[in-house]
Amino acid sequence: MPFTLPALPYAENALEPSIDALTMNIHRTKHHQAYVDNLNKALEGHADLQSKSIEEICAGVGSLPDSIKGAVRNNGGGHFNHSLFWVLMAPAGKGGAPSAPLAAAIDKAFGNLNDFKAKLADAGMKRFGSGWSWLIKKPDGSLAIMSTPNQDNPLMTGLVDAIGKPLLGVDVWEHAYYLKYQNRRADYLKSWWDVVNWNEVNTRFQ
Repeated sequence: MPFTLPALPYAENALEPSIDALTMNIHRTKHHQAYVDNLNKALEGHADLQSKSIEEICAGVGSLPDSIKGAVRNNGGGHFNHSLFWVLMAPAGKGGAPSAPLAAAIDKAFGNLNDFKAKLADAGMKRFGSGWSWLIKKPDGSLAIMSTPNQDNPLMTGLVDAIGKPLLGVDVWEHAYYLKYQNRRADYLKSWWDVVNWNEVNTRFQ
């Protein structure tokens, strides 16, 4: 199959107490694995698509045949989003800090780091139902915050309100936090900042 479930760059319990080991296991080996399996199934018989990267597939999802567009949008988005989500986190105290260029860009766009965190969390809180909250780098180099429903992402040209390169994204589907936080999405989003892998965000920004 063209797509496979990526390994975690840390142990399943490495993000505790922010994210518990059981949630990490179920989130990755059940939910993410299902996206991978269903994406591969949707792409059967489409060799031209099987040879593309997941980024290319997400960017071109709007032009796919109607017979597979929905399945690829949902499951391809789920695979890309989660593959990115895992590497955007690191054990507490090991994720570094925003680089000087990124910090300057954040200050310019949002005022300061704390205001940025509040605005990204607010976008996640206001996402009705399931979805994601994103920090993106727009084509002009500026930063912006956006939210997408379900497994959509900023790469999906024509399907979302703003287009840019995703630098940081947080999953606000209930399966990402419900075992530990129940309905307290705000508590999850607050704790999640402790395990953000700023080193990865810095690299993506550059």
